[in-house]
Amino acid sequence: MKKLILAAALSAASSMTANAADYKIDTDGAHAFVQFKISHLGYSWLYGRFNTFDGQFSYDAAKLAESEINLVIDTASVDSNHAERDKHLRSGDFLNVSKHPKATFNSTKVVAKEGDKFDLYGNLTLNGVTKEVVINAEKLGEGSDPWGGYRAGFAGTTSFELKDFGINYDLGPASSTVYLDLTVEGIRL
Repeated sequence: MKKLILAAALSAASSMTANAADYKIDTDGAHAFVQFKISHLGYSWLYGRFNTFDGQFSYDAAKLAESEINLVIDTASVDSNHAERDKHLRSGDFLNVSKHPKATFNSTKVVAKEGDKFDLYGNLTLNGVTKEVVINAEKLGEGSDPWGGYRAGFAGTTSFELKDFGINYDLGPASSTVYLDLTVEGIRL
């Protein structure tokens, strides 16, 4: 009986270790998105996204606190569906892409909440300024794909003040907060 219990415990420990995995974010298949919105004068929303980014994450459902994500965004890929506005967003008034061509997010801590929800703490570097942000995240699902791979997907939201990242262009008081929506689907390596 003791051997059976020990074998079951070793099997469970082994399967928990097998669950820890590294994933590459699937940006090639357009299954990941970094989108934003900001109020336009308090009358409507201006939406945009970054078309080019890359990253990876490590995830283990049994050891959520040990999970991590690293993301690199090409700031010149900003796309608000308006060429002149995008040119302005790339300028020194906003993203300053000539000096800061990349924005990054590197997680520092994961705190589990109810169900598949968790808070993802990390350092966001934008416009040459690094600040801690908290992403309210949730696991959307995981499993085998039709091509023989294994995938896991997550979504999250966060917000920050433009001035916190050295962006001081006056858009009016209703337009000082940016809201980010992130969706990542990773392919297990």
